Amino acid sequence: MTASALTAVSEPDLPEETAERPARFRLSWLASTLAVLAGVAAVAWHATRYAHWIVDDAAITFSYARSVAEGLGPVLAPGAPPVEGFSDPTWMVLLALGKLAGLFDHGLLFGVPDYVLFPKLLGLFFTAGILVLCHLVARQVFHRHAWAVTLATGLGLAAIPSFVIWVVSGLENSLFAFLVTALAALLFTALRKENPLSFKVAIGAGALVAAAALTRPEGLIYASAYPIVLLFGVKREGFWPSFRSALVSIASFGVLFGAYVVWRYLEFHRLLANPSVAKRQGLPTLSSIVRPHELAVYAGVALTVVLGAVVIWALRKGSWRRPLLALVVPFALGVIAYGVMVPDWMAQYRFATPVWVLGTLSGVMAFAELLRTVQPRWRAIASVVLVAATVPSAIGFVQHSDEFIKRPTVPACLIADRFGRGFNTYADMLGLQKASLLLPDLGGSSMTSRLELVDMAGLVNAPIADLTHDENIKGLRDYVFDVVKPTFIHSWGPWADGNQISIDPRIDRDYYPILVYPGEGKRQGDFVRKDAVTDPAKLAAVQHYAQVTMMDVEAQRFGNGLADCGPTLARGSTIAPRG
Repeated sequence: MTASALTAVSEPDLPEETAERPARFRLSWLASTLAVLAGVAAVAWHATRYAHWIVDDAAITFSYARSVAEGLGPVLAPGAPPVEGFSDPTWMVLLALGKLAGLFDHGLLFGVPDYVLFPKLLGLFFTAGILVLCHLVARQVFHRHAWAVTLATGLGLAAIPSFVIWVVSGLENSLFAFLVTALAALLFTALRKENPLSFKVAIGAGALVAAAALTRPEGLIYASAYPIVLLFGVKREGFWPSFRSALVSIASFGVLFGAYVVWRYLEFHRLLANPSVAKRQGLPTLSSIVRPHELAVYAGVALTVVLGAVVIWALRKGSWRRPLLALVVPFALGVIAYGVMVPDWMAQYRFATPVWVLGTLSGVMAFAELLRTVQPRWRAIASVVLVAATVPSAIGFVQHSDEFIKRPTVPACLIADRFGRGFNTYADMLGLQKASLLLPDLGGSSMTSRLELVDMAGLVNAPIADLTHDENIKGLRDYVFDVVKPTFIHSWGPWADGNQISIDPRIDRDYYPILVYPGEGKRQGDFVRKDAVTDPAKLAAVQHYAQVTMMDVEAQRFGNGLADCGPTLARGSTIAPRG
């Protein structure tokens, strides 16, 4: 250091500089906080487009959370056998805690049903957590300007209907994305500080992967994130130290996740969750390699190519290219998981939530690095290219959002009214104190039904899950008609074609039709066992009620799938006749 430089940092100047530091810190903290809040507010504003919609699959977890909070254990409903019909234990526990705290499944909360508001607020809470983690990552590279990266990431996520829809769907997507982002942030920080082999990092990575795997089944794939990052991101330390740390991480994951698997086996006598058995998840196929292109098309091919190219540039030229691996590796694993998993029938790419987070953060940070690295002329060109690539994506996102509003994925309230309250009313009209119902939709119905529910899809029924897994459709029908003998049967949509229960000769032998939908080919509708009907007049009254009221309920719910279904989802509630 020269004498002039030393003079510049003279004694009288130090107090002034010291006084400026708290002011700069407060300003930086304020900018960061506002950036996070602005991102959450943008997501919340977008979420208002979907009003009070909750997807029906979320209500399955709601029912288990209710049972756990009421001391009944992990069962779908009082008296039901213990079956692990949920695949998101961590999310279920959070909902159960919400019920115990009086925030969930009690009634109105700020004028909104708490079964709607509480899960959505949880989703926004974890969205805030995601953006806080994004800021912690960005601050290590862009320092005082990290708020801009955080804001851009938050606004980018708020623009993606797939992200917003599933964050406020009632499902565990927000928690899962938060845990995956936390893993990426931990590894990024470790590489940035050049201590990735620390046992604290290894144990933390294993614990986060265990939590992710207990939130979504595909969370297991992230167990490979830390070893892969060590393989490509650590050079000087050598193979054996990296191998040792990888083993520590895997052991940390194994202890936590293994403890749950042991409890699962002791409680449910299965090594896999029941939905995983029923969905017949198999090994990757050729389509697994091709399927991720759907995400690129959804996000916009031009924008995907531009941001992908910038990220590749940052991996080669960026001053922080090694830490960037910690974002890219979990992102790639999320894309692989999306391709490998059995294709989901729900709209808007439910399994892609972590992909959107890490893809957006990586793209924003890489582009910010480009802007601060290249000459002003190239900055202008890069900005114009990015804007041009973003326009078609923005148009596509608006179209995707509009499509979802017109046809939202099976609302829990449709199922709660049509199959829960509706069949409760059937049973009351027929004078049945105890009855059972075979149907394929167990979410809203499990929250409102007083009947013994039998899951036609097998998600919460172990014997049917096994038969479905083995593709033994004849055995499934034999089990239904010869063993279960449900009082009521409802069959519709793909299940009517898939298991053919409603066209099995035994349904005409043993059941009366209550309501059969018009149309040729597959036979869909509601049926009741003949031995449950003691008075033909009561059957006629039920048939009339179904034709008038249930058809009206379907028309209303399909026409307004974003509405809630009353202050509470009480078991045993009914629907008064209409017309």
